[in-house]
Amino acid sequence: MISRAPCDEGVIAAVPCTEAQQKAVGRWVLVATIIGSAMAFIDGTAVNVALPVIQRELNATAASVQWVVQAYALMLAALILVGGSLEDRYGRRLGFMAGVALFTAASIACGLAPSLPTLIAARVIQGIGGALLVPGSLAIISATFPEETRGRAIGTWSGATAIMNAIGPVIGGWLIAHLSWRWVFFMNVPLAVLVLGVSALRVPESRDDSASGRIDVPGAVFVTVGLGALVYGLTEAPGRSWSDPLVLGALVAAVASLAAFIVTERRSPAPMMPLGLFRSPVFSGTNLLTFLLYAALGGALYFVPFNLLQVQGYGTTAAGAALLPMILIMFLLSRPAGGLIQRFGARLPLVVGPAIAALGFALFAVPETGGSYWTTIFPAVVVLGFGMTITVAPLTTTVMGSVEERHTGLASGVNNAVSRTGGVLAIAVFGILMALVFNQTLDRHLQEQNLPSPAERAIVAQRDRLAALTVPPSLPPDQAAAVERSVDDAFLAGYRLVMLVGAGMALASALVAWRMIPGGGETGAPAGKLGQQTTNSSIPGRRRPYNDDDG
Repeated sequence: MISRAPCDEGVIAAVPCTEAQQKAVGRWVLVATIIGSAMAFIDGTAVNVALPVIQRELNATAASVQWVVQAYALMLAALILVGGSLEDRYGRRLGFMAGVALFTAASIACGLAPSLPTLIAARVIQGIGGALLVPGSLAIISATFPEETRGRAIGTWSGATAIMNAIGPVIGGWLIAHLSWRWVFFMNVPLAVLVLGVSALRVPESRDDSASGRIDVPGAVFVTVGLGALVYGLTEAPGRSWSDPLVLGALVAAVASLAAFIVTERRSPAPMMPLGLFRSPVFSGTNLLTFLLYAALGGALYFVPFNLLQVQGYGTTAAGAALLPMILIMFLLSRPAGGLIQRFGARLPLVVGPAIAALGFALFAVPETGGSYWTTIFPAVVVLGFGMTITVAPLTTTVMGSVEERHTGLASGVNNAVSRTGGVLAIAVFGILMALVFNQTLDRHLQEQNLPSPAERAIVAQRDRLAALTVPPSLPPDQAAAVERSVDDAFLAGYRLVMLVGAGMALASALVAWRMIPGGGETGAPAGKLGQQTTNSSIPGRRRPYNDDDG
């Protein structure tokens, strides 16, 4: 519900009375929300390109540089539902602007960070800002546009943010090459000034006057501590060992906190994640599919810039543009892909899409060092792009249709959090696999090369840097070149395993769709109504959708 004021007061925060005024406000709302959302999307993609450079300049290990991504993603995944709830209660424009301001202040701190711990701390604050910014943008659009034009507005937002998401890594790569990785964060500042100015002057305030009850603070604390401790334990285990007291303590704390989160959500009168939603098999299936597929996507693609920059010798601009075809395919074909569910039902695209994505991940595992982009990376990027395009729109539609209409916002928020959580955990787990294979392969190569003991010790001491390992200057050129090839081969061995595991997870998500998502012919109802039938369902074991009485 949007707060209203008389037309003749000229209050911008009021809903306009004339159609011309409505269109004008709608345009400004799209400008603010598109650019605001793009800040978060561009930041996420451009920072990945910057990671190898950050690792080199801040002398970081492979495990520690993961936290530049993990710190932000953890806070966003854990708090995005709370952020949406706060904005519903206290004002969506207020929450959105607060998120933009906090995100930008943290971006400046990231750009000025003198050390990796400072950068990671600033990324934590960025994640908190993102937890307000990301849900606020769509909530403002939904509250501003009437139902008959809302779909078109959301489509415009999706298309525009996709374009900005596509150019983000290219811009980031250019900034890194010609200025510094710090400008990847500084470029948020002019965007934020524009967003805050438009939001303050032209975006109407809105809130949900029916929202009541407390914010689920205990749930937010438990899930944040639980995910953070779990990722910390998994990330630090390869360097410290699994028996290290700090690693063991983190994993125990993770189990205890996540168990407390589940208990809290069961008992809370206003849970951030109502567990009753998962009584719908379709909702459970789509979220399990989301977790597996987006874990594969986030975990596998995390290592692509390291391969391109540190092993293949790409420049930062070229590395930033490497995934551009995938994003363009998703942008150009997302609209027709949205109609797949009406033609074929939910199951078929949600089986075929992840299966094609699995092939894309497998193709990433094929290339050796060298070779043209067009014959090595490009085929994998294109196939993965087609797989994700076939999946994303039907998946979103199925998630939203698996619950009652009044819970679609909550269902979307939960699915968003699940996708981000999958990526966070996958980076940690894939990092373990990468380190294990890298170390084993490098040790084998070093044993074959008969290096001087001081040089070998210097190399072994740097193994936690993976492909950023530097060859001791004391080695003669032929041995130095052999060590460089060994490091590249060791990284590629781990890289291939990571990509193949990603392919396996994508195939597992296709199997989940086959087993848990009904086909269009089985329901006898439009695909968009999946999960809303409560009687006469022809799906074996089908239960009614979640409602407030489910707890």
